[in-house]
Order: sequence, then C-alpha cells, then structure tokens
Amino acid sequence: MKWMVLTALVALVVGGCSPGKTYERRLKRELASGVRYDSLFMGISFGMTDEAFYKHCWKLNKDSLIRQGTSNMSVQYDIEEELKHPATMNFYPLFDSGKIVEMPVRFSYNGWAPWNKELSAEQLAEDVKNWYEDIYGKGFITIVHPIKGTAYTKIDGNRRITIYHEGDLQVWAIFTDMLSGVEKDSLSAAYQN
Repeated sequence: MKWMVLTALVALVVGGCSPGKTYERRLKRELASGVRYDSLFMGISFGMTDEAFYKHCWKLNKDSLIRQGTSNMSVQYDIEEELKHPATMNFYPLFDSGKIVEMPVRFSYNGWAPWNKELSAEQLAEDVKNWYEDIYGKGFITIVHPIKGTAYTKIDGNRRITIYHEGDLQVWAIFTDMLSGVEKDSLSAAYQN
C-alpha cells in the first residue's frame, strides 16, 4: 500500500511539472497579466502597419544596417558580434489586417559545413537562445515538439518567442503576438502535450 501511494505521489509531481504543464501555466499567467510586450527588434514591433514596416526597413537599408534577403523575399541582417560566430538573420513579418502579428526569423552560421559540428544548427539554437536571454531576459523553457524536436520558448505578456532548429543548417525564432488570434505554427498545441 505504501509503495502505491508513493508511486501515485511521484506520478502527480512529475505530471504537474512537465514542460507542457509549465508552458500552459505560464501562458495563462502571462495573458492574464494584461501586460503587452510589442517590441521585437531593430525598432520593429507588433501592430506596426505594413506601410510603416516598409518605410522603417527602407531607412535601415539606407543606413546600411540591413539589406534585401534571400530571393528578395526577406530582410537580411548580418550578425558579426552578437553570436559566437558570424551569422545571417533573415526575417519577414506575417501581417493580419495590415499589422504585424508574427515575425519568423531564420538564422544560419555563415561558415556552416556538414562536418563542422561547432557551427551546427543545434549549437546555433543554443547561441540564439543565449543572445535572446540578454535582450529579452531569462526564462526560456525547453520543450520537445513531436515534429520540430527540442525547442526553447519564452512568454512575456502577449509576446511568445520560440526557437528551434530545422535540419543541420537553420534555426528559427518565431515571435508571436498571442493576443492576435493568429497561430500559424503548430507549436502551441504541441506544448500542451
């Protein structure tokens, strides 16, 4: 009898502390706080209109801070000092009703090669997480997504940041306004498992 009670207690503690439960509790707490964190990076924010985004990027480009990205379908920022190794960051927002509601950001180390494990996407994901902790604060939790694998996520008010690697080369950081109602990735449902 004592063995069964101990087993049930351990199962309750482990189940209550799973990454999915931690994520769900944090999401509810942050959304209930009523606090908005709309700032993303480089002066770009949730709610920025498409026209304001294009004008802002035009100015950043004119100041030689960014340039046209992959196939002229994104904005490219060359990372020289922020990460352990030089990298490239490409981004382009998702607009809903003409306003930014999500910002997918793709990273890759410039010197990546299949045989160079130091420049693998797995290392880059950890590097991006550490950089983002310096900018957005500590508090990323690790979850295991059934399709994406290991991911790091942080929720502050309405802003969720999710970092995961795709293959050996690329890392994604997805900024989502959780109050926008737009969920283009399937990560939220997976966090709850």
